[in-house]
Formats: sequence, C-alpha cells, structure tokens
Amino acid sequence: MTKHLLAILLIIFSFSSQASNLINDERVTEQKNCFSWPFTDYDSWRSVMEKKFKRKISSEEKLKQTLSRFDSRFGKEKFDLYKANLSCSTFEYLVDGNVVKGYIIKPIVSSGKLPVLIYNRGGNGNFGGVVFGAMMNNLFPIANEGFVIIGSQYRGTFNSDSIVQDEFGGSDINDVIALMDFIPSIEGADEQRIGMYGASRGGMQTHLAVKKATNIKAIATISGQSDLLKGLTYRPEMENVYLHRIPNYEQNKVTELNKRSVLNWVNELSPSIPILLIHGDNDKRVSVKHSMDLADALSTNQIPHKLVIYPEDDHFLNKNKETAEKELVNWFKDYL
Repeated sequence: MTKHLLAILLIIFSFSSQASNLINDERVTEQKNCFSWPFTDYDSWRSVMEKKFKRKISSEEKLKQTLSRFDSRFGKEKFDLYKANLSCSTFEYLVDGNVVKGYIIKPIVSSGKLPVLIYNRGGNGNFGGVVFGAMMNNLFPIANEGFVIIGSQYRGTFNSDSIVQDEFGGSDINDVIALMDFIPSIEGADEQRIGMYGASRGGMQTHLAVKKATNIKAIATISGQSDLLKGLTYRPEMENVYLHRIPNYEQNKVTELNKRSVLNWVNELSPSIPILLIHGDNDKRVSVKHSMDLADALSTNQIPHKLVIYPEDDHFLNKNKETAEKELVNWFKDYL
C-alpha cells in the first residue's frame, strides 16, 4: 500500500512539474505554476487577502465592503473557470546578464497552434508589476479566448538583489525583445502569428519593441502614451518618475523623452503592422490626446489603424472593460 501510494504521489508531482514548465528552453529557469499556494483555490487566496486587508482596515464594515468588492471583481466561479481552462507559470530568464522575471499563460486544451501575444505591462518598477490578481483581471480573459500570452516584469522588478533597474523605455526594452526567442519552445504556440500589446506605459514599450523586433503582425495599445514631453503638460508629476527611472534625465531630458515617444518617429512605422488604439476620454493618468494625436499622425503617414475612444471612461476602462477586451480579441483574431 505504501509503495502504491508513493507511486501515485510521484505521478502527481511529475504532472504538476510538467504543467508549470510551459517553456521548454534551458535559458528559462525557476518556472513556477501560478496556481501554487495561496492560489491553489479561491478560498485560500481570499483568506490570505482578508488577513492582509485586516492589517490595514480597522472598521468591520469597511472590511466587509472591501471583501465584497474583491469577490465582485474576482469571485470563485470565475477563478475556477480560469484554473480549469488555463495553464499559467512565472519564470526567470537572463537578459544582458541580468535575471528578469516573466510569465506565460495559455489554454490547457487547443485544437491547433495558437497565436501569441506579447504583453507589456504599465507602471514602473514594482508598481504595476503583474501579480496574480492582475493576471486574473486583465490577462486570463484574453488568454481564455485562444491566445498564448507571454510578458516581462522588466529588469529589477520584484528583485531586490538586482543591480540594474527599470529605465522606463531604456535598456528594459531588451527584456521584451528577449521573449521572442522563447516562443518556438512553447508547446502549441504559433511562432508565425505573433502580436504585441501594452497598457499605459506598456504602449510606449510596445512601439519601442516593435522597432527592434521582427515577425510582429499586429499591435495594440490601451491608454498608451505617444508624446512624453507633451504629456508633462497634461500630468506634470510624471517628471518624478522620469527623474528616478531614466538615466541622465536631467542632462538629456528632451532627447530621452523624444526617443521614447512614437509621435516623433511615426514615419518609421511599418505600413504592414496595423495598430489598435484604445482609450477612455476621462483618463486622468494618460490623456486621451496621446491616442488622438497618434491616430492623426498615423492617418497622415498612411499607417493602418483603428482608434476606439470610450466616453467618460478612465485609465483602466472600468466602465467598458468587457467591451474593450472584445475589441482587443477581435483585432488580433482578424490580423493574426
């Protein structure tokens, strides 16, 4: 009986290990199943979050409201659906000699090879890093429509030992480009159908990465930046981020911001890579004018594109989340 039980446990362990190793490449290390504890089930995750909320919230009524919002945003039914349908793992990989963290999500079952989306996150440093909740809220719904999603956290993120940091569109672009090398080693991924998209700062990353990458068929940006220098007139406090993140910013402010701003080199964009621009017109973080100005420039340069603006919506498209997801999914299904 003991030997029989041991054999069963070995089989389970073997299956679990295989399930978390979604990239078969020796350059990729530390692969870990996203659904490891405390994300093994919804109740475990919720329990951990409740303890975390309790440390910050003293009022029982406010705690109940916070947990209610958590359940409304996520919920057991949605969690169980994604766990049953999707494989997900985090991993580490080397770029320029530096350890960078990444993640991959894909359907467990598919009838053939699936198109790949490289996702570029927003924020900077640890702020905006793709934690489990962000995956479930923003990436699982897209992957569940039949896409392999792979992304980078960018150098220095969630790595206190790192000697290099996120440069907000500097050398961290290499962290995005490096993901391209791993796509052929992902089972079920179609390396001939690759798209790229990004949210907020990730829109900038997308345009910068496509300048260097090959084989990208279509791109999309959500609440993305197109002119960082002009953007300071909409949101001056972003200069604090630039001062902290961009090397030699004070000495080379205009040069550094211009080379990160696609509006300055629209004429260099490929007419064979269509661009979807999604934005809310009440975005207080990244003005909708970024997407509007870029759409005008794309028209002038005859770059195929589509501009979608959601009235009265915010930076995160909270009022039109599902509609925006359908727009994104349809865009990539049409072009990949």
